[in-house]
Amino acid sequence: MNEPPHPDHTRTDHPETPVGRLWGVGLGPGDPELVTVKAARLVREADVIAYHSARHGRSVARAIAVPYLRGDQVEEALIYPVTTETTDHPGGYQGAIDDFYATCAERLAVHLDAGRDVVVLCEGDPLFYGSYMHIHKRLAHCYPTEVVPGVTSVSAASAVLGRPLVEREETLTILPGTLPTETLAARLATTDSAAVLKLGRTFTSVREALARSGRLDEAWYVERATTDRQRVAPLAGVDPGEVPYFSLAILPSRADTPPLPLRTNADTPEANADGLKAGRASADGPEAGWANGHGPEAGGRGEVVVVGLGPGGRHWLTPEAQDALATADELIGYGPYLDRVPPNPRQRRHPTDNRVEAERAAHALELASGGARVAVVSSGDPGVFAMASAVLEVACEPRFAEVPVRVVPGLTAAQAVAARAGAPLGHDYCVLSLSDRLKPWDVIAARVTAAARADLVLAIYNPASRSRTWQVAAARDLLLEHRDPETPVVIGRDVGGPEESLRVTTLAKLDPADVDMRCLLVIGSSTTRATERAGRTAVFTPRRYPA
Repeated sequence: MNEPPHPDHTRTDHPETPVGRLWGVGLGPGDPELVTVKAARLVREADVIAYHSARHGRSVARAIAVPYLRGDQVEEALIYPVTTETTDHPGGYQGAIDDFYATCAERLAVHLDAGRDVVVLCEGDPLFYGSYMHIHKRLAHCYPTEVVPGVTSVSAASAVLGRPLVEREETLTILPGTLPTETLAARLATTDSAAVLKLGRTFTSVREALARSGRLDEAWYVERATTDRQRVAPLAGVDPGEVPYFSLAILPSRADTPPLPLRTNADTPEANADGLKAGRASADGPEAGWANGHGPEAGGRGEVVVVGLGPGGRHWLTPEAQDALATADELIGYGPYLDRVPPNPRQRRHPTDNRVEAERAAHALELASGGARVAVVSSGDPGVFAMASAVLEVACEPRFAEVPVRVVPGLTAAQAVAARAGAPLGHDYCVLSLSDRLKPWDVIAARVTAAARADLVLAIYNPASRSRTWQVAAARDLLLEHRDPETPVVIGRDVGGPEESLRVTTLAKLDPADVDMRCLLVIGSSTTRATERAGRTAVFTPRRYPA
């Protein structure tokens, strides 16, 4: 019996010897996108990649893993000396296979003894009728070992078939097609659901067993599930000469449960059957999903959710924001911001210009009043110089009094730039916009001066645009009346985006030519410091203010 994997990297029989780690990594049934995150990481990081194949050298497991290989790794092709053909080995087929696995284990042990981590690639799951288990038996008691599970062919077949395997108290039996016909027939006759693997040359015997058990008409044939060569068909009509090894027979759940009707937003007991059919028929059209209780036709109560996308990539999107975007029927927003939301054919998208906030808000509220779930997207946080206030302002109109409006916060641009720079917002600070499109410049100038006199750090949004080129210089000059010329200034551009850049300068050296609409400025206070650390400038404002 194998000992459990050891957390340290030493041989269990020679504890003083550092060694590599053995990984049995399941890659799933064929679609590289069904490889788990952990499996992909391990394949990418491994020193040695091992995989089994027949003598033609083509490995299904390696083909699945190709997108995750680095290209400079050692590869160990473990090629079977025999598959279905005869052998002159004195121990027969089993003797040849046993010697083969012993040799494979010895080859991999050389790498492990040298301290190299070895990943053995396995289609499906490593310990589910997989070749890896024979390596595992020979090495897991000597080396630190971990098995990474993968999606099995049975799960994949059920998914592509779109039929449950078991419901409620039903039982599932998994059988190899290599069993004698009479044994298969007996077991198929007494189980609720079944999956029969390893078809190929056994297909005729399996079909005969299904017929003897009275289950042939229930049986489905699934070939190469989840790949571009996938095939699904009633098993009774399949030509035995066309059946590859990577196929299986499925007896799905016997529970004859009709599809459940979808509930409407009005929480009616059941959805209109004609509407449901219409929604399915138009799944590729612009109104996909509406008849399923999510659009005006459903007569339900919609809502507007104003969603903050954060300043950059998906890693800065909160789970609450992800959920709001995923459950929406309609997406509305400034075009470049809307482009950051992955497309979903179920949803309709309404990109607009950046200067029509009121019209955008009214459109969202009108859609929601008809029953749609509407997400209005904003970069950063929707409550900071963004769409939340615009939507709420229009929502105050009597015609929208009953439309729910919800605001989902996001990471602000000021927080993102500050984090990249260090901690310049570590003490009291204020947030200002230099845009004079919605307020006069004299108000902006007065507020910049007040913040300077109060010795607040400033986070400045909308510092410049194509048509506004003088405000940065004007704000700098106002600040210099109250701030030291050496006051640290952070210029963050497209932080979180593909063109991110960060520059630290001083107030006296702030050049308006370095600033555009995609920038955010952080102007330090009298206590803000810029210091060199590990080859970069860190900017921070101490939390303690001098008495």
